[in-house]
Amino acid sequence: MSALAKASGALKSVDYEVFGRVQGVCFRMYTEEEARKLGVVGWVKNPSQGTVTGQVQGPEDKVNAMKSWLSKVGSPSSRIDRTNFSNEKEISKLDFSGFSTRY
Repeated sequence: MSALAKASGALKSVDYEVFGRVQGVCFRMYTEEEARKLGVVGWVKNPSQGTVTGQVQGPEDKVNAMKSWLSKVGSPSSRIDRTNFSNEKEISKLDFSGFSTRY
């Protein structure tokens, strides 16, 4: 990405899936809280396969901070084995107005 795009606060979107002990450990609640602290938007969900999935959108630096949190921190009782990121792209506007838990 060019320096100009970074300076103009380019918006990014990325999908994620977190593997490990991430269900039944308040992972969604902590994800929502961290997203609000960072100022990113999107969603988080517990799918039936035992992972946590979602999407994050916002300024590139904040999305990167959230990616790091999803890869290394998580909720206090979670154990993150790996996090896969996909469909990372620059977007012209945010698709969400906040960060929510989907069921």
